[in-house]
Amino acid sequence: MRTIDPAKHAARRQHIVNAACELFATQGFERTTTAQICKAAGMSSGNVFHYFPNKRTIFIALLQDDKDEKTERLAAAKAGADPWAALLDVVRFLAAPAAEPLAPPLVMEAMLQAHRDPELAELLSQDNTDEHAVITELLTKAAAAGQIDPDLDPGHAASWVMALIASMYTSAATEPSFDPAGQLPTLLLILERFLHGEPHEHRTGGAPSRETNTSAVAR
Repeated sequence: MRTIDPAKHAARRQHIVNAACELFATQGFERTTTAQICKAAGMSSGNVFHYFPNKRTIFIALLQDDKDEKTERLAAAKAGADPWAALLDVVRFLAAPAAEPLAPPLVMEAMLQAHRDPELAELLSQDNTDEHAVITELLTKAAAAGQIDPDLDPGHAASWVMALIASMYTSAATEPSFDPAGQLPTLLLILERFLHGEPHEHRTGGAPSRETNTSAVAR
């Protein structure tokens, strides 16, 4: 039996995934054929099928391409001494690929295919759960350290953080003039102002009284 070189095997798989990436991003999953992937990779169908049994497994491998790096970055963020700095690092890491031309359409295509593929839906859901858990933990730590508004519910705030990150991808995929890299500083500023809000009881002057509001309307 021929001995398999793990490094060479992984490199061949990555080559196929890279070749399929542009096809899936520009044509979508359904309209991309195995023959097109083989041509883009410069390999025969038999050779490609040696590494992937079908087109679907190539698509899933593409979506999981950064899984190891993401796992390491999220673990490092959880272990960081400064939860606010770690949170910003996570946001930058998760939002940065939106600036890559192929990433936003791939994300949109993955969301579309997830409605048709329960296994893919579960994979994406697990990724979402893992990210949400880390962001929630960092927000909890940041609140305890006095770095953000303690009145915020960490889980709810984490959902909004993730929604803003997701909007970078949807906007990049649907609005030609949207510049994800140029908008990242604005995203971070929005998060800073949202999360750093002072607790209600500490705000200067407190909330306007009902009588004051009524008088203002009368004027």
